[in-house]
Amino acid sequence: MSQAFLSRLLDEATRGYRAGGRFAYHFARGKLAGDNLFRELLRRGVFPTRGHFLDLGCGQAVFASWLLAARRLFEHGDWPADWPEPPRVLGLRGVELMAKDIARARAVFAADDATVRIVQGDICATDFGRADVVTILDVLQYIDFARQEDILRRVHAALPAGGVFVTRIGDADAGLPFHICNWVDHAVTFVRGHRLPQLYTRSLGEWTALLDDIGFAVDSAPMSGRKPFANTLLVARALRAARPEAAAA
Repeated sequence: MSQAFLSRLLDEATRGYRAGGRFAYHFARGKLAGDNLFRELLRRGVFPTRGHFLDLGCGQAVFASWLLAARRLFEHGDWPADWPEPPRVLGLRGVELMAKDIARARAVFAADDATVRIVQGDICATDFGRADVVTILDVLQYIDFARQEDILRRVHAALPAGGVFVTRIGDADAGLPFHICNWVDHAVTFVRGHRLPQLYTRSLGEWTALLDDIGFAVDSAPMSGRKPFANTLLVARALRAARPEAAAA
């Protein structure tokens, strides 16, 4: 995988954000270029080769744009030989609370693009429907513990057996890198014009135990790149059914 390829992928994924204004364009480029999560999701092949996606807390939908750009490059024969095939997105529904982010996202995905649909909603209350893949990227820590668990149970209910849930969490047992990660969360939230949030965090072991109890098989991997953070990728695959005691909770 070459830097030239990543530059082409970045250009393809962010070109549409010019329609959303300077902030939308530069935020998309900064996020997709500076966060190794997006690259690693493709390189590791965590998604099925085709399916319907649900992105909860999607922001201005850079993840959707990244997936579609990856598929376009692949279909034009521009793809690393040692990377798995990127997913064919049959449909992607993004749910976002903030009106400004929704407006930026909708400026990218024109009305004639039926693949991506961005809706306004609170993921604590929105009906998730059904999907093959559910993603919640860097959102759960802003939601209190009881509602975190409720969201995760509803995610499991939205997935078929073998369906994939992907999230990134901060490992509360990671010491200084975890505290640095929290400081950055607060700083970014403040710069974007929101009040400083309370963060609801768990250790990696606690996250894994919760997901296991709900009915997922969980794999984890560090996901901070070269940054001194405690970010951890969780790839959880839905088992055929939750444990009886979990379903009754």
